[in-house]
Amino acid sequence: MSVDTATVKRVANLARIAVTEDDVSRMTGQLNAILGFVEQLNEVNVEGVEPMTSVTPMAMKKRQDVVTDGDKVADIVANAPTTEENFFVVPKVVE
Repeated sequence: MSVDTATVKRVANLARIAVTEDDVSRMTGQLNAILGFVEQLNEVNVEGVEPMTSVTPMAMKKRQDVVTDGDKVADIVANAPTTEENFFVVPKVVE
């Protein structure tokens, strides 16, 4: 995949990054170099290689999927300026 100047300008616009024409030409080369490296990674044979969670083998810490701090509705809405039926009431901002 090759990146052209129009693509760099579009990506910069989507990312809300201001770029000059000099930056566009420099970034085009940099993005093409990055994508070239990613394409090299696609050539690596990873058949039979297990996915890693870390560079050192370790068991993932897991917790039980249980509710541990429920029934605190009154505590949660206690500091709200206005509530209604245990919901926060906010001013209407859209007509």
